Amino acid sequence: MGSSSLHPPVVYLEAGLLDINGTLIAEILAFLLMLGVLAKWVYPPIVRAAEARQKQIKQQLEQAEKARKEAEERLEAARAEILQAREQAGKIIDQANRAAERIQQEAQEKAREEARRIVEAASRDIDAERQRAIHSIRLQMADIVTEAVRRIVGESLDGERHRKLIEATIEEIEKEPSAAE
Repeated sequence: MGSSSLHPPVVYLEAGLLDINGTLIAEILAFLLMLGVLAKWVYPPIVRAAEARQKQIKQQLEQAEKARKEAEERLEAARAEILQAREQAGKIIDQANRAAERIQQEAQEKAREEARRIVEAASRDIDAERQRAIHSIRLQMADIVTEAVRRIVGESLDGERHRKLIEATIEEIEKEPSAAE
């Protein structure tokens, strides 16, 4: 019994790097046909979609840049307005301070004037009261002097003589240095 009759003989084929046969040619033709179909009907819509997407992204970037520039311009305008508002507020504060100082000075001047007027009125009142007091004292002195003279002399002076004597005495008293004070 031989083992060689049961099994067919094994044939070893040597394959090269590339065997050209009918299958390889069919595969190459199918590949080329597939490339043609893809190039004609599939790639153009994909390329158009990619170009449209690129164009859309470019427009969005341009819009974003434009919006950024507008925002910077608005920010700069807002800063300028804030600076202007600060300057105006400073001017208003300065004006208010000057007005307050002026009002304070006017009030102080009015107070000084009122105080001066009150002092003058008080001085006039004091002078008037002093004159009344001096007059009252003179009358009392005249009565005392008249009474003293009447007792000493023993006679009564008439009105005219009495008045002249009193006036002369008062003038003498006023001329003395201690009476003027």
